[in-house]
Amino acid sequence: MSSPETKQNFASLREMILSQNGKEYWRSLEEQADTPEFKKFISEEYPHEIEEWDNSLSRRNFVKVMGASLALAGLSGCVIQPPEKIVPYVNPVEGMLPGRPNYFATAMSLGGVATGVLAKSYEGRPVKIEGNPDHPGSLGATDILAQASLLGMYDPDRSQEITFRGGPKTWQNFVAETRAAIEQNRADGGAGIRFLTETITSPTLIDQFEKIKAELPNSKWAQYEPVNSDNAMAGARLAFGSPVQTIYRFENAERVLSLGADIFSGFNVGYIKGFAAGRAFSEEKKEINRLYSIESTITLTGAKADHRIAVKPSQMAEVAKAVANAVGVAGAVSTYTDNAAWIAAMARDLSEFRGRSLVVAGDNQPAVVHALAHAMNAALGNVGETVVYADPIAPGTEKLQIEQLRELIVDIDAGLVKMLVILGGNPVYNTPADLKLSPERMQKVASAGLSVHLGQHFDETAEHCYWHVGEKHFLESWSDARAYDGTVSIIQPLIAPLYDGKNIHEVVQLFLSENFDKKDHDIVKEYWQAQ
Repeated sequence: MSSPETKQNFASLREMILSQNGKEYWRSLEEQADTPEFKKFISEEYPHEIEEWDNSLSRRNFVKVMGASLALAGLSGCVIQPPEKIVPYVNPVEGMLPGRPNYFATAMSLGGVATGVLAKSYEGRPVKIEGNPDHPGSLGATDILAQASLLGMYDPDRSQEITFRGGPKTWQNFVAETRAAIEQNRADGGAGIRFLTETITSPTLIDQFEKIKAELPNSKWAQYEPVNSDNAMAGARLAFGSPVQTIYRFENAERVLSLGADIFSGFNVGYIKGFAAGRAFSEEKKEINRLYSIESTITLTGAKADHRIAVKPSQMAEVAKAVANAVGVAGAVSTYTDNAAWIAAMARDLSEFRGRSLVVAGDNQPAVVHALAHAMNAALGNVGETVVYADPIAPGTEKLQIEQLRELIVDIDAGLVKMLVILGGNPVYNTPADLKLSPERMQKVASAGLSVHLGQHFDETAEHCYWHVGEKHFLESWSDARAYDGTVSIIQPLIAPLYDGKNIHEVVQLFLSENFDKKDHDIVKEYWQAQ
């Protein structure tokens, strides 16, 4: 046991090393550590090692002594820590045992599409995200985005307060000013109020906006995010005359053609699991599916494809027409003549598996490619077997998101927007150059009335809004959302908000004339009790 005097000397040595300024070069660790105080400390803490401690210390012995002394004692260990007491629960939480995890079913939404997850929690603290085997969007698996979402909750850079022009304010201040601005705009039916959100599929939130529309009929709600399904919706319009939600059954497909679709890198883990099921080989199932890929940039899907060709982005539409003509789509005429033998062989293979093949177009492909994919699936007898159609899971799809954003920008430029409420996202940063929600436009809105931003970070959009409200993480919130096939998932919190953030339901509720101070739990609960 070392004496207090030795510990004091060693602490002085530590302070001397840490107080040195500028660059300090040592020829070896021995040169730095060879001090009387350090030798005395070693002699008292490890007397059996002091015999080997001399100026001719070998590298092996020095590393051994240093490792034992510094790792076990440690420079910081010289400071005596005050004793800490562990206090048990006064009222133990039902079902919670120290050291034993609990699992809660919730959902993560990206691009409006929900993926069901099971969150692992130790004593009220979520520590791991895994897939929910009973949810069609995950089938028990997750992707990197869901796994990393947990880090977002503990991110120290998250917004930790409500601000007004950069200065801290309270929720009561925000509610008072927002309600006053709403009343000012109520006389003309909310003609100057605009909402801007990312893609929304939450039935509860959609119901809230419908109630606002009834009270403020002249207000407008626009949805926009840079990665969206505009091309798929436009392609559905070309094929069917109205937008539809396309749902693929990869588990039933024995031949798959990808037209620039990277099904292995998307957020839809259910599709990946479905394809993998068709790829599984066993004694009972010796025929596995076959994947063809036509793409412009190498992707995971292309890398794993059985057969792949690369084409220019400008050629993709003509290639799709050539494939459509080969599988029997009437009126499909193409100018593309390369890879004719490859396309013919693939078309014969797809045709041999009528009702068991599948053609998938990537979200970033032009609308005509999506329309041709629909036509090919119809010609191959896949509709109702490997591909089905449903109503869009997001509202307002009669207008593309880029069209909704364009209308908002036109209204701002015309001076019609007196109150802009941005709920999630960072449109000042990620809107396209020709429809930029620029700082100048944000200043024009602020000069005319009020601008509000709800988000998890104080980003570019928050910087140019009068009010910024920190948003709850999905592991701190009550909400709901739809999976890719329309399945509704309830989002429940696992932990109290770390930074006293607010939920999108709570902010939207402020625009209703009655019960504007409801919490997200009550809002979601009351909606579903009425269904």
